[in-house]
Amino acid sequence: MQNGYFQLVKDSRGYGIAFYHPSGSGEEIRLDEVWKYLNDRKIKYDRRQVEMEFSMGTGGVCHLDSGDCPVCDETYMLTVSKDCMIATARFIPPSEGGKRLTIDRFLGEIRQQKITYGIKQEMLKEHFGSEGMYCTDILVARGDKPDQGEDARIEYSFNTDRGKRPAHLEDGRVDYYNLTTINQCRKGEVLARIIPERQGQAGHDVYGSLIKPRDVKKETLKFGKNITLSDDKLSITSDVDGHVVLLDGKVVVSTVYKVKDVDLSTGNIDYDGSIEISGSVTANMEVKAGGNVVINGGVESARVIAGGNIVIAKGMNGMGKGYLRAGGNIMVKFLENARVVTGGYLESEAIMHCVVTAGTDVRVDGRRGIILGGLVQAANSITAKTVGGSMSTATTLEVGVDPLIKSQYDRAQKTVEESRKTVDAAQVVFDNFKEKQKKGFKYNESQLRYMRSVVSLIQEKSAELEKLNTRIEELQAMMENRQQGEVIINEQAYPNTTIVIRNVSKTLQNDYRYCKFVKEDGEVRMVAM
Repeated sequence: MQNGYFQLVKDSRGYGIAFYHPSGSGEEIRLDEVWKYLNDRKIKYDRRQVEMEFSMGTGGVCHLDSGDCPVCDETYMLTVSKDCMIATARFIPPSEGGKRLTIDRFLGEIRQQKITYGIKQEMLKEHFGSEGMYCTDILVARGDKPDQGEDARIEYSFNTDRGKRPAHLEDGRVDYYNLTTINQCRKGEVLARIIPERQGQAGHDVYGSLIKPRDVKKETLKFGKNITLSDDKLSITSDVDGHVVLLDGKVVVSTVYKVKDVDLSTGNIDYDGSIEISGSVTANMEVKAGGNVVINGGVESARVIAGGNIVIAKGMNGMGKGYLRAGGNIMVKFLENARVVTGGYLESEAIMHCVVTAGTDVRVDGRRGIILGGLVQAANSITAKTVGGSMSTATTLEVGVDPLIKSQYDRAQKTVEESRKTVDAAQVVFDNFKEKQKKGFKYNESQLRYMRSVVSLIQEKSAELEKLNTRIEELQAMMENRQQGEVIINEQAYPNTTIVIRNVSKTLQNDYRYCKFVKEDGEVRMVAM
């Protein structure tokens, strides 16, 4: 590849300009360079004639004038970029009879123009060591840009983007319930670290002038309580199990997750620590906490599950779908149409049409203090002002057996019944097989494999039954060893109220006031308080 170039040459009538067109993908001759070259040397020419000859593309000589051909040595046009980082030269060949430029003379001339840094002698030697690379941009010198270094930066080990985007489900629906991303953290976990700044290095332009790098930025870690800064001040770690957020550039760790309301704007919440909700929990939402859940508003038909206690300041209307479960205690202003399970006690001002299971006691007091409809179970005692209603609403109170243990006992009994049916059915198949075998019936390999699986099933289920029966005996002993339960009525119990104490029950036919129900001589009896 070679660019096109031009040269002053002799012709039959005097002298002219020869056009050498490019080869390969070389660049075409630039006519503006031709005009500049001729004008700088005050050589007369007919512009239209030169353009016509050039456009014909024959690569001939365009006659300019009579007389001797001007003697012009090789020359060049030097260009320096605006940022002074690159210097290039375009060489023009000497005329016939002219002399070529030497590399030493060229280097001397550019030094006089103060171009001293980053000289590319290898590229210049390619030109001067050959017949010449004319009308071609040749890199003469290149400066070094400064290395700007790197600013210090902070790497966070948790999600700092608080924007919530709903997930698109496989069936095309959008999941607006699971939006919240809580950045949970563990004690000793690194929350953030500084990647230190790196200082830059100066550069130079082709004139040798120093170009200073920019000043790099340093970083410091900003953080609140429950966080420890490392000795080298480059990282921070959590002092507690909790959750971490970035607020205005400050890392904050808390053991209580606080939120205004739980609705579609927040999505469901699942947090290992405690949760405090200043507002309410709306329908169909779910709140799970490893610790306590405190709700300063109300709860609709939602699910609230806590490893610790649940406190609901304004009560819950579950609309038949609400569910509360606490490993500890539950304190709620009122409960209506909900399912409630607590490992400790339940305190409320009213329980209406609910199914309640409490590990210790149920206390319904306050202004109303009513239990109306549904089923309320407690291991030790149930205390209420009023039970049932004037319309004889069916209401059941059950005490004397830990409901959670009883629930395990009932499930175990059901599993035993199902397993026994499976064993009996499998045993019939196996007995028929043995009977036919005794009579000389020959089974194929597939039938024998099936029978081996039947035997394996009988063995597996029999072992399972043995374990279940042992567990049932343990649960039964636990229920029998509990203290007697009691139901305390502080004002009135209405007819159609059923009181169950351990394994005996009594359905009230009349009103009862200011009394206590206990189990005596195998019956549920009312005693004075």
